Amino acid sequence: MSDNDPTSTSLLRRAVAREPDAWERIVIIYAPLVRHWCRQAGIPDHDIPDVSQDVFAAVSANLGRFRADRPGTTFRAWMRGIARHKLLHYFQDRGEAAAGGTDAQMRLQEVPTPSDEPDLSEAPADLAGVFHRAVSLVRDQFEERTWRAFWRVAVEDRSPTEVAAELGITANAVRQAKSRVLRRLKEEMGELIA
Repeated sequence: MSDNDPTSTSLLRRAVAREPDAWERIVIIYAPLVRHWCRQAGIPDHDIPDVSQDVFAAVSANLGRFRADRPGTTFRAWMRGIARHKLLHYFQDRGEAAAGGTDAQMRLQEVPTPSDEPDLSEAPADLAGVFHRAVSLVRDQFEERTWRAFWRVAVEDRSPTEVAAELGITANAVRQAKSRVLRRLKEEMGELIA
């Protein structure tokens, strides 16, 4: 991460600084996604917790090397690359990387590469899940009316005028509520939800 990162209070910066709360939030947001990648690669259910732990250990050890300033680089894609590496090691450690057309070799070839962007229609827990888990982490920082205004406009795609009438506030107040929550999400999650 660069020193001139405008999101100096972002979750990644705090995690690099080894703030336990920041790391806990990363795990909350990304653990279901890592488990999904493990299932997608054919890891048996009983081994998923161990492989997930290996992925998060590698992410933690290398987090300071993540470069968000490179064009097209997202934290999710970077983490997916680490996960792919750990998934390949899982199969290799079990002697499943035999040459030829074996089932194990085919599974290794099917492990998603970092450049493969996930398809939400195939993996609804992927991007949508990451966003919803990130949003849930900041929800308690807002008054109920502010949160409802944000949710109805940003998530339910309703008009500020309609939401204002429903909540008994001005349309401008609805737009401000949306802006405040989105700004807080960006401060907290930064490039994690990009």
